[in-house]
Amino acid sequence: MSAESGLKTFRDTDGLWEGYNIMDVATPEAWERDPVLVQTFYNERRKQVLVAQPNLAHFALAELEEDFDVFIITQNIDDLHERAGSTNITHLHGVITFAQSDHNSALLYPINGDEIKMGELCELGSQLRPHVVWFGEAVPMIETAAAICEKAELFMLIGSSLAVYPAAGLLDFVPNHVPKYIVDPKIPAINHFQNVIRIEKSASAGVKEVMELLRKN
Repeated sequence: MSAESGLKTFRDTDGLWEGYNIMDVATPEAWERDPVLVQTFYNERRKQVLVAQPNLAHFALAELEEDFDVFIITQNIDDLHERAGSTNITHLHGVITFAQSDHNSALLYPINGDEIKMGELCELGSQLRPHVVWFGEAVPMIETAAAICEKAELFMLIGSSLAVYPAAGLLDFVPNHVPKYIVDPKIPAINHFQNVIRIEKSASAGVKEVMELLRKN
């Protein structure tokens, strides 16, 4: 979803994220082993997010709120949906512009600037870390996301390889009769799902096409 805004995911480079092995920067073990490296890595990613701008797909989804009740579930850790104007957003993997307590993940703090410094502590006295769900950690918003999918009257999947669980399993919660628009230049294998409309385009072009189809109906 955010690729057209210049933000990369680890899947772009076969397990590398901006030149780093994801196991070295995106796991609790990496944080325990080398917190300075992990903190530096996310500080750099945060700077990229703050410079990036929402793309046409972000704005299109926000525009859909004029005619539909739109609920966005995102694996992305940026805040581009918010900046584009969407109002109902469930972040499965956290938001990089917030810090969280290393002791209690429910304690969240907006970041003043673009860095979390080593030595910055939460109210419990533990180091602040990025508000990002790492590999091996629980995904606290997954039940909320599943409930949204169960009630969906229309479902759109944008730019996902369906490779990361539990998020990839959310499609199983969408009722069989619900239209499922899949937008991606390389649509993953989903032949066992019903009522699938495949749109093999980029996020911006694909969301635009979905909007045109919805307006015709």
